[in-house]
Amino acid sequence: MSRILVTGSNDGIGAEIARVLTAQGHDVIRHARSAERADGSQYVVGELSSLGSTREMAADVLRLGAPEVVVHNAGWGSKDESRPVTEDGFEKTFQINALAPLLLTALLPKPRRIVFVSSDSIVRGRIRLDDLQHEQEWSQDAAYADSKLAMTALAFALARRWPEVFSNAVHPGWVSTKMSGYAAPLTVAQGADTPAWLAVSDEPAALVTGAFFQDRKAIEVNPQAYDPWLQDALLARCLELCSAELD
Repeated sequence: MSRILVTGSNDGIGAEIARVLTAQGHDVIRHARSAERADGSQYVVGELSSLGSTREMAADVLRLGAPEVVVHNAGWGSKDESRPVTEDGFEKTFQINALAPLLLTALLPKPRRIVFVSSDSIVRGRIRLDDLQHEQEWSQDAAYADSKLAMTALAFALARRWPEVFSNAVHPGWVSTKMSGYAAPLTVAQGADTPAWLAVSDEPAALVTGAFFQDRKAIEVNPQAYDPWLQDALLARCLELCSAELD
């Protein structure tokens, strides 16, 4: 059995991923944004829109024991009409969805598997190294799609940098949650299925790296995510932004 960290796991898809993995006998570390949202002792608290809070969260994870698997499930999409900026000076969508998962990965010992919960919105995303923060032009949809595309490209960059680690991204589907809206057609159980499977399965289809999954199948999406030069340039830039290093 494995020790597994699942971010954003106090409700929604993340809670179901954590429940499924716990039921399978794994030692699951859950994560919530605040102590009020945490429900149990095997929780860490961290606000991913803060680099300082993300660093404190990583330290708390290590006190519970280094995870062998990390599921980066926490995500955020703005409902504001204007560009949101965090206390660190970053566009909030990008910081929560792309920068914080990378920082957390860099602060923890290298795991055996990393699962990045992405989105099919990346088909319309674009990585612009000269404007990762959407300072030139911002919209809710573009910021979300671009941040999830950046997350996916970072997953693939890690797969190339750490060939001994299974690092993949997954689209859970349009799931009925607080974030996606309750009109969505899929249940949280359906949305959690592929991420939970990728986290622990020994099936040959899951023992791959640098792939984007939907419904337990690897599919190809935005070609920018697969560009090695862009992956490396994005990884270097993001590590610089969050003052982190990778082995």
